[in-house]
Amino acid sequence: MLRWGGDAEGGAPFVEADPADPAQVRGFDVEIAALIARSLGREPQFVQVGWSCIEPSVERGDFDIGLSGVEDSPARRAEHSVTIPYYEFREVLAVRPPDRPRFRALADLGGRRVATLGGTMAYQMLLEEGRRTGLVPVSYDDDVHPYADLASGRVDAVLLDDIIAERSLRRTGGFVIQPQPVATGHYVGVLSRANPALRDSVNAALRAAMRNGSLERIFRHWGVWNESQLELFARQEVSAGALSSPSPVGRAPPLSEAKGDRGEVYLPALLRAAGITVLLSCLSMAIAVGLGLLVAAGRIYGPALMRAGLATYVEVTRGTPVLLQLFVIYYGLSGLVRLPAFLAAVLGLGLNYAAYESEIYRAALEAIPRSQLEAARTLGLSERQVLRLVRAPQALRLALAPMTNDFVALLKDSSLVSVITVVELTKQTAIYATNVGSWALPGLLCAIVYLALSLPLSHLARRLERRWSGA
Repeated sequence: MLRWGGDAEGGAPFVEADPADPAQVRGFDVEIAALIARSLGREPQFVQVGWSCIEPSVERGDFDIGLSGVEDSPARRAEHSVTIPYYEFREVLAVRPPDRPRFRALADLGGRRVATLGGTMAYQMLLEEGRRTGLVPVSYDDDVHPYADLASGRVDAVLLDDIIAERSLRRTGGFVIQPQPVATGHYVGVLSRANPALRDSVNAALRAAMRNGSLERIFRHWGVWNESQLELFARQEVSAGALSSPSPVGRAPPLSEAKGDRGEVYLPALLRAAGITVLLSCLSMAIAVGLGLLVAAGRIYGPALMRAGLATYVEVTRGTPVLLQLFVIYYGLSGLVRLPAFLAAVLGLGLNYAAYESEIYRAALEAIPRSQLEAARTLGLSERQVLRLVRAPQALRLALAPMTNDFVALLKDSSLVSVITVVELTKQTAIYATNVGSWALPGLLCAIVYLALSLPLSHLARRLERRWSGA
């Protein structure tokens, strides 16, 4: 098995959910991964991972190779085992049609807002240009909104790969692409620094695919072939005689013509992701409730040293972002223990919410009138019996409403775990939105599913409150 990582939210033609079956992926990087796997005598297995997390995930051992429009760079080669380039792209400038004559290059955009994807070669170029000319780089987490904001006038230009620019032009329009490229770059595969042997085998497979025309057929199929690739192949020491041009094959269907862009096709995938969200949230909440009870009891009944330690845990956990905690658990601790992504997500959310739950329980326990506690002790009950028979039952009633609010909040915060490769409801929605080029229908479906999950829970909590209060 060759496990390879990519981000289906990146969309076509790199990696995207197949509109006919959103549980599968398609794209030229998907086909290249399959080609490499075949040459190694393995079966390809796709692992969904956020684009910005491909490198830490491959070093962690979540998969063997990352292929998702990963750009070549000296820094990346210094940190990881990187394959030979297999595709050459151009960084191109997109502007609104009236601005085409005056915004031909980055130097013309001094003081202007220029958008791109964060963490890319284009973003670094914008930072450098900004220091020289006062250009204002605007970073995005996806490649859909930069072009939408360009068309609406929120930014003055977009600098991104020609593949992404042309895809967005077909999908949304409202801008033009300047013909003169700003720079050129290359896509590569990235492997763990400790895995140079596999990197060499992948390089051999890529060179063979360049010689026999397999790569050209893939790129032609996805409509991204151009003469620059011949020059790239030649630079990889492919002989001119091996570069025979195969017959062009059918181009991939344009995004607007792809079958299955309707919501009912994607709904099963969203429901499967919703199931992951529910399971993740329930397991995390179980940890939060159990640990929160222990922390609250320890802070009330424990010795001074224990109370101080538990107070530190609560304050540190509540005072730092849950996203940071997920990164530390999943990536930071990988040198000591390599937790599966789902388990790391459960632990991260559970430990985070346990701190909040403990404060709810502590406040509820301390809200019980002291006179009741003294009366119970006078009757000869031990502290454990006082807690079990008098204090805890009343505190549970007080804590029910905020507990329910926390569970609803946890359902929504579960969307953060996509950064550690867990595909839950919001991530699947983002993949769907990338496919169809709009957040309108995917966002509506996602909101409906979240409401369907949270509203019954809130209704149940209100019923329990009324019953326990005697109303």
